[in-house]
Amino acid sequence: MTYKLTISYDGTNYHGWQRQKNGITIQEIMETVLSSMFGAETAVTGCSRTDAGVHAKIYVCSFCGDTTIPCDKIPFVLNTMLPPDIRAYKCETADDDFNARFKTVTKAYEYKIVNASVADPLQRNFAWHYPVLLDVEKMQQAAQVICGRHDFAAFCAAGSKVKTTVRTVTELSVEKSGNVITVRAAADGFLYNMVRIIVGTLVYVGNGKLSVTDIDNLIEMKDRRKMGITAPPQGLSLVEVNYE
Repeated sequence: MTYKLTISYDGTNYHGWQRQKNGITIQEIMETVLSSMFGAETAVTGCSRTDAGVHAKIYVCSFCGDTTIPCDKIPFVLNTMLPPDIRAYKCETADDDFNARFKTVTKAYEYKIVNASVADPLQRNFAWHYPVLLDVEKMQQAAQVICGRHDFAAFCAAGSKVKTTVRTVTELSVEKSGNVITVRAAADGFLYNMVRIIVGTLVYVGNGKLSVTDIDNLIEMKDRRKMGITAPPQGLSLVEVNYE
């Protein structure tokens, strides 16, 4: 039986989703718990390779197994075995060819920036504290330039192995409420560190290091070094995953 499982996690204490030799990951925890629950080694495929420190409000994973536990009861049983920073919410049976990673159509991330002179200690694991006042209107203008179908090579970290760096960003918004700036990005796929580099670039526009008119040319140059910094991981959360 193939299962589609929806979970949520605080990534603070983990080295991302994918198994690593140098630290504990969400995938390792899920495979260990499911293997114990099913009484057989269970491999789990995730919808995204979230980095160390990155969170997920909505995360979809898939696995195969046989159990007498009713499908709708699997989240309850999992939650008695999982650590408190990982929770299962929904489990469904899926077609045999369902794959949580390769069947995705779009994903959306949100990034939080606390734009205040003094950091909020309650947000230290979930937002980037940026003390210099940012021009949100200019960040919004730059976001509209980035949104669309482009070769996003300039927004990809070194070491990425992909067939193409062309992606379609269907939504890129910048909103401010109080002293918190939220950047929301949705696309048909994301490159390695792409959202964090987009955020770092928007911040460079907001603080005057880059202009809105620079962005088009920099995208065409496909030079990662010309863009903004890679924003730190803790502000990023996966918030939406859509399938056919």
